[in-house]
Amino acid sequence: MSDKCTIDNLAKTIMEGLQEYADVASEDVKAAVRKAGKNVKADIAANAPKRTGAYSKSWTVKTQKETANSLEVVVHSKNRYQLAHLLEHGHVKRGGGRVAGIPHIAPAEEKAIKQLEEEITRKLGG
Repeated sequence: MSDKCTIDNLAKTIMEGLQEYADVASEDVKAAVRKAGKNVKADIAANAPKRTGAYSKSWTVKTQKETANSLEVVVHSKNRYQLAHLLEHGHVKRGGGRVAGIPHIAPAEEKAIKQLEEEITRKLGG
């Protein structure tokens, strides 16, 4: 991009600059989303109930959808997904009574949302 442009090329020059910024910004946002997904996985695994350790080790990050300008990731339990809501919120025991829930998914999600917002703001200079 040059320092001087004519009136005829002004719109084209502005659009080129905006496209360059959008490309840089989308890469920064994608990197922040990937990092947030890894952080959520690590937080869930660290705070998950551990009897045998299989549940906490079952968490993974999967790319749901990626385009040129966006990225969606999902953090999920590969093979112990049936237990997630029972351990998070508690459940009724077969013989009566309740098992208390151990919140480990929701706190990790809230923490990651806050960190993602802060990192995007920092990277984009806001």
